[in-house]
Amino acid sequence: MITPKFSCTQNESSITISLYVPSVRASEVEIDVDGTQFSVHINPYFLRLNFSGNVVEDDDSHARYDPSTGYLTVKLSKETRGEDFGDLDLLAKLLAPRSSSVAEQTDGPLGEGEPKGGVYHPTIEVIGGSEDPADELATAAENMTLDEERRVLLEAEQAGWHYPQSVPSDQPELSTSLNKPYGFLDAYSGYFKHVGHTSNEVNELGEDAERLTMAERKKRREAHENQKWDEEYYLADFVNDEEIQEIIRWESPYASGTGVDFTEEENAAMLRLPRKEYLVSPTQSRTLELTLIGVLFAFAYDLRTTLGDPTTESAWTIASLCPAFSALNVSPFSDMRSTLVTSYRRALAFPLYRNWKLCERCREDVGDILKGGVRGVTRALLQTKKILDRHETYYVYSKIWVNDFIAWVQSRTSDDRLGNLSTEIANITPPKTSVGWALEELEDAAQGLEPDSDDED
Repeated sequence: MITPKFSCTQNESSITISLYVPSVRASEVEIDVDGTQFSVHINPYFLRLNFSGNVVEDDDSHARYDPSTGYLTVKLSKETRGEDFGDLDLLAKLLAPRSSSVAEQTDGPLGEGEPKGGVYHPTIEVIGGSEDPADELATAAENMTLDEERRVLLEAEQAGWHYPQSVPSDQPELSTSLNKPYGFLDAYSGYFKHVGHTSNEVNELGEDAERLTMAERKKRREAHENQKWDEEYYLADFVNDEEIQEIIRWESPYASGTGVDFTEEENAAMLRLPRKEYLVSPTQSRTLELTLIGVLFAFAYDLRTTLGDPTTESAWTIASLCPAFSALNVSPFSDMRSTLVTSYRRALAFPLYRNWKLCERCREDVGDILKGGVRGVTRALLQTKKILDRHETYYVYSKIWVNDFIAWVQSRTSDDRLGNLSTEIANITPPKTSVGWALEELEDAAQGLEPDSDDED
């Protein structure tokens, strides 16, 4: 079945759904209304939406089809007159099933705060089955572990958050599978089996990408960052920074704070996203939000250094700066500071412009994107997806990361949660020593400031 292009509008008493279904027979339209859920079927199209409030069919409701334009217009009455139906422009959220309602999400930042009603309710988004057996296996594994994790978290809360701990083992975790999943919720595998025969220049794992554990990916990533670090390059950008200063002064469109109205192209891109299953625990939610920061930092760097006009190198830049893309690495980021430090290291080791003040500006840009809430982050991810999808190799990172992030942000986050992330970023300023390279010594040397002899003793 085909999901048609659609849009929704509302007034005080009704909601109107406009669907583009050309060359169909109006007599074959089937419409069903059940509480918050609205569905319409007219071969070969099918659409099911879930609103934030109840709708009803009454004497004021109607459906009209205009064969000259191909648009079917359905008007439904609101059960509660005057109720505001929010997020009608977030198409992925409307397409999600009722179980993914905001009412079942926790308050505050992801992974923090008290669940509503005193119980954490994981949500499952299901529209169509999974086509990949690896997706089904990953979901089954999560099902087996979620109850145990919830039980431990509840016991820790009752014990004053004295979370059970044990001495870590030096032995690697035993696994019976040679292949290690990766991507969003570790739901993907097989995308890098033949990477040696492709032009993927950002892949830091080589043909071992399918077999390395997360710890091994981290080790490879850090070694590659240290290898690519170039003192002379950094010094050159530190001394000759006229062009970089112009880039830093450029005003990002996300800093304006204006609302986001999605374009037809963006709406079409959201409709083409696959609808799959998500079962997310609080721990996984925190990991996802930190990974999202890395994605947004890479996007913000490219946006700023191209002055908002992506180039043929933009896909390489974004994929290189994001560790979740180039190294399939997410687990080391236990906190926001570690996440930012990793992004800084990569921005100082790989791209065209390598400057500490530029890194700081990109961190501020990420905060501005997050201040834009769900819509601001969704637009940034859609722009990231557009850049990656145009590349013959790096489109794979849209498939294993960005597509899922767009759907997850719309259905599983909120403006308040993303705003809290923005505040968290604003309150963290990584010191230059945190990246592990002698930046301050290099800068002092470039300025002709030799260290005092007392400091050497």
